[in-house]
Amino acid sequence: MPKRRLTKKQVYRRRRIVVFTALVVVLAVIGLCVYSLGQGISAVGGLLSGNSATAITRSSVPSPKKTSSVKNCAVGDVELSLVPEAQSVAVGGSLNFTATITYKQSSSCLIDASDASRVLTIKSGNDTIWRSDSCPVNSRWLLLAKGDTDVQTITWNTNRTGSECADDSTLLHVDSGTYVAQLSLRDVEGVESDPVTVTVS
Repeated sequence: MPKRRLTKKQVYRRRRIVVFTALVVVLAVIGLCVYSLGQGISAVGGLLSGNSATAITRSSVPSPKKTSSVKNCAVGDVELSLVPEAQSVAVGGSLNFTATITYKQSSSCLIDASDASRVLTIKSGNDTIWRSDSCPVNSRWLLLAKGDTDVQTITWNTNRTGSECADDSTLLHVDSGTYVAQLSLRDVEGVESDPVTVTVS
């Protein structure tokens, strides 16, 4: 049976149908892409603002819990000793003291062994001449066990501290005379070394 030839009008109509169908498909794909992009932007905006149900949440960091029952050192737990490198020093000179904290008990305890807590005081009679805690310093906590000792060197530049923290180079030197040095613990009342007499000449 011979094939039926299409007229020009029919061919044109079929081409229009094919083109229209392709255009509909392209528009649908574009519309889907735009919709997906809009959803993505909305989701990102929700994450940044924190208002979306899928927003990332951060739990507050809990405060650290004390996991140790170790006590702070108290009277009777430690003893202090103070030894000057010499019994006399020239006016304007420097004198080093060896400051030692010795733990005496069997169970451990905590102590701040910084210059802010372990204090060297220089006196002349009832007049306080110099203190090692005149300037603020960071704490230095130690866990002491039976037989432990902490040994530090504290230097006195034969000067007089004021009511405020100041550099040693700006402080006035003391006059010749006899001075008494003693070590104490600021946070543990009653813990002191034996007093030591030194001469500035």
